[in-house]
Amino acid sequence: MNRSHLIKELRTAISFYQELGFSYFPVKKSALEDRLRTLSVTPDKNTVPSNIISTAVLPVISPAESETFTLEEIRQELGECTRCKLSEGRRNIVFGEGNPGAQIMFIGERPRREEDIQGKPFAGEAGKLLTNMIVKLGLKREDMYIADIVKCRPPYSRQPEKEEINSCIPFLKKQIQAVRPRVIVCLGSIAAQTLLLNDLPIEKLRGRFFDFNGIPVMPTYHPVDLIKNPKDKWRTWDDMQKVLGRIT
Repeated sequence: MNRSHLIKELRTAISFYQELGFSYFPVKKSALEDRLRTLSVTPDKNTVPSNIISTAVLPVISPAESETFTLEEIRQELGECTRCKLSEGRRNIVFGEGNPGAQIMFIGERPRREEDIQGKPFAGEAGKLLTNMIVKLGLKREDMYIADIVKCRPPYSRQPEKEEINSCIPFLKKQIQAVRPRVIVCLGSIAAQTLLLNDLPIEKLRGRFFDFNGIPVMPTYHPVDLIKNPKDKWRTWDDMQKVLGRIT
């Protein structure tokens, strides 16, 4: 058995255990390298250098999150939600919209006034800017899936509180599972911090990919931030070029 054959078998085994519901599959680099040294290796173009072999870890997914629902089923489960105080002042639940099989999923922070009125994410000026950006990439907004961290407008469009985020995030995670995008774009600090479980500002997060349950995540500026600070548009454009590179 040569090295490329072993790598192929490892990938097959990892996929098998993932389908069985295992949340991780630890492989120590030292043990794997020792095994490779015992092989009679015939160099070929498919051989993987040992210096790129690292710990193989599958996405950590709880049993509840591993069950996949359709977007329609998730919306039905959400119902006329009263799980937090945001329900008291909303006009409409802003569930999310777009292609249920989108390659790119955009996640914002919270609905604002226009989104609350229309019941659609990114319906105001920020939405126009996001749409323009998508079009300039050579894509169509209707081919994307767009949602927010919370699904009801906070009073005066303030940032959502932890309790409010905790009430909504299980539904967003199910939406991600349903859509299965190839890339997620987090728009703004709240979206990125919530999904990536950190407290770094967007300036420290943007421009590089992170992982969320096996899906690459690109944090970047929220369109509202770009309206306030147009100088950051080129940075966002650079981020989006990297996203485009992941799907083409």
